[in-house]
Amino acid sequence: MISSVRELPTVPGVYRFRDDAGKVLYIGRARNLRRRVQSYWVNVGDRPHLTRMVRRIARVEGVSCDSEHEAAWLERNLLEHSKPRWNRVEGGAEVVGYIRLGSASRPGLTFSHTVTGSSQHFGPYLGGLRIRQAISGLHRVLPLQYTVSSDGSAEEFGRLFGVGPGDREALARTAIAVLERDPAAVATLREELGRRRDRAAAGLRYEFAAKVQGEIEALDWIVAEQKVAWLEPRDADVYGWADGVLVRFELRAGRMCTWTQRTVAQATARERVAATPELWRTFAQRNAELAARLLKVTS
Repeated sequence: MISSVRELPTVPGVYRFRDDAGKVLYIGRARNLRRRVQSYWVNVGDRPHLTRMVRRIARVEGVSCDSEHEAAWLERNLLEHSKPRWNRVEGGAEVVGYIRLGSASRPGLTFSHTVTGSSQHFGPYLGGLRIRQAISGLHRVLPLQYTVSSDGSAEEFGRLFGVGPGDREALARTAIAVLERDPAAVATLREELGRRRDRAAAGLRYEFAAKVQGEIEALDWIVAEQKVAWLEPRDADVYGWADGVLVRFELRAGRMCTWTQRTVAQATARERVAATPELWRTFAQRNAELAARLLKVTS
């Protein structure tokens, strides 16, 4: 096993393998970077096609991300820009989607593949199932879909849930706060879902409890820190420098699409690092320090 693997953090992120010539062999993502990368030397039983690749790995590189969702997006963006030989598909397998907030005549939250019309949309998110589970969890606590006055069945359900057209605005505001990642709103919704899960488990309704737990996990996924895809539709070059290593991430139209690193003097890096947008400085510095540690151990 390559000794630098022990320098990888135990956080979500993206990893990259290079051969002796510096060619990229494979890009992947992980919930736990160190554990995932170590697994290539311990057991590739579920990935037999990678056995020959492992023998060629000379260097490991990594990016520490702020959430699994961010790591998923970064992997997808990098693979769409350039697919190494050992990656089977371009981009990720997850569906890209948005959560759409309906109008007064058709209230509620729905899944959308694209941003259409004048309705408010939130996202993008990865994972069609996760998005739909998150919507289910939001509707479980915030039954917006039943705050309509022109549909007999919806009105009847509204009465059962104790909501009506007059509650639409307040419920919509809460849903928006959650989808905009307001910490208090997210915590309140998550706590209520947790109470419902626990009540179901206490009543031996294990299947329903598992369903609600899935909704909680999906909610965590969509509200997690995620900067690498369309936070702002802008172009930017993000730099971090540490111990002689300059890391560069390229954002184009709001998507982080390339990741490079090279050894340079601090004087050469200073201007680039200073021009990095404030939002990205912690991310870039953290990953420059990681790159420097990995390179030092490999050298």
